[in-house]
Amino acid sequence: MLAALPYLLLAPIAQSDTLPELNARIVAFALEQEGRKVDRGECWDLAAKALNQAGANWDGFYGFGRAYDRRKEAILPGDIMQFEGVTMETRTKGGMERFSFGKHTAIVVAVRGPGKVTIAHQNFGPTGRKVSQLELDLSTVTKGRILLYRPIQ
Repeated sequence: MLAALPYLLLAPIAQSDTLPELNARIVAFALEQEGRKVDRGECWDLAAKALNQAGANWDGFYGFGRAYDRRKEAILPGDIMQFEGVTMETRTKGGMERFSFGKHTAIVVAVRGPGKVTIAHQNFGPTGRKVSQLELDLSTVTKGRILLYRPIQ
């Protein structure tokens, strides 16, 4: 059963250790698309198709579900991230790694610890319009904002 997929939480929620079924279906869809182009290959297309395939209720535009504040609720795999003018910077042994997202949409596929997530997305970086994964540390945001949405039925 998909709801039994393991995941890590940023904070406990309601004594539950299982992923909501809707979120599990979204993650499964996103992972199945790895290396493929979904629809036109726009970032938004991956989230739209995942939500539709999972049977989620959303507005068909940028209302991907119920908006929430990550300081008050745990991020879960299957949640949708909307980046708006975001810059992230991390110091590395060789210098600085920087990611910039103007307006970008992604699906959280794993939560690896406090503020550390793996996203599935497309139309970004060397893989272009094909779905790929990227690990992010949300504590490295230096500019912009990230909106989070919990899918709803």
